[in-house]
Amino acid sequence: MNAVRGWTPITKADNIPLREGRAVLVGDAEIAIFHLEGRYLTIENKCPHKGGPLCDGIVSGTKVVCPLHGQRFDLETGMPVLASQPGCVAIFPTRVDDGVVFVDLGGACKAGEEAAA
Repeated sequence: MNAVRGWTPITKADNIPLREGRAVLVGDAEIAIFHLEGRYLTIENKCPHKGGPLCDGIVSGTKVVCPLHGQRFDLETGMPVLASQPGCVAIFPTRVDDGVVFVDLGGACKAGEEAAA
């Protein structure tokens, strides 16, 4: 599998069970990819508070819970669910072609930013 116009293939879609996350190393970046009812969302895999692996968190709807301290993050925005909690995680554009999940690490954005074109 080769990178396609900024998009990097990271895994087969079938490798990620519904409502679960998996860690993937792309270059020196560790990301977490989640499967939500036919959609795939990708975020950085490190909680900004305790450094917990978000791929191991429990997924409910579009939220994931840090396995180390229970902070919840929105997988679509990267924002913490409780506004009183500081810190957010980067989100990455993700797409599926022919059963393969691709991510664009160059398109990463934090909450409140626009994704790179």
